[in-house]
Amino acid sequence: MASEKDSKNTQGAANKDAKKPAASGAAAKPPKTPKGKASPMGETADEASGVRVEPRLQTRFKGDVAKALGEKFGLKNPMQHPKLTKIVVNVNMGRHLESNKLPANVKTTVIDTVTRVTGQKPVVVLSRKSVSNFKLREGAESSAVVTLRRDRMWHFLDRVINLACPRIKDFRGLKATGFDRQGNYAFGLTEQGVFPEINMAEVTFTHGMNINVCFERSTPELSRFVLAELGMPFVKPEDKKNARPGAPSSK
Repeated sequence: MASEKDSKNTQGAANKDAKKPAASGAAAKPPKTPKGKASPMGETADEASGVRVEPRLQTRFKGDVAKALGEKFGLKNPMQHPKLTKIVVNVNMGRHLESNKLPANVKTTVIDTVTRVTGQKPVVVLSRKSVSNFKLREGAESSAVVTLRRDRMWHFLDRVINLACPRIKDFRGLKATGFDRQGNYAFGLTEQGVFPEINMAEVTFTHGMNINVCFERSTPELSRFVLAELGMPFVKPEDKKNARPGAPSSK
């Protein structure tokens, strides 16, 4: 009888040990990003290895652009180089307000467009005060804003430079006068159809968007040099030497 009780006690103790969670010292494995998909932070994974793939503009910024910055401006310390921190995309919807209410199709179209273009759902901003000249009241839905950081920021900038800008009709370059004192650059697009993800046959109206590229530790000269090296198509200054004699001035 004693041997049977001892065997039952040992079996019960083994079952309890099996139900106990793993020791706290054991390192928990982080969740893996599905192959070929994006993580919540916008980081892409290689289909073969599942390892994060660095955006090509970020790779160029760390390599060729950083080297060119040091040579031209004498910035030997990498901490002196300007840093691209975020890109803010804003779409104004206040002009479509009707009796302080936004039509459902307008709000749906803007949110769907910004989500497809940036890969991130925007936030609808309410007006903070009333403006009688614009027939705007406090609390009305006035705009949709999204802030992009890290990989999504680099991918969006890459697509704006290489996909959206070449599709603009009669495009002659972006103006280089949109820099502020801190080196942030702001420009606008007049219609959402310049992005290949948007099918203009499915949208109910045309709208543009304002894009702000924000830097740290920068100046207008440094930011313009960085964006130009990354491929931003700025307006090229006219060559006065090759200008036709007697031609009218562009001023």
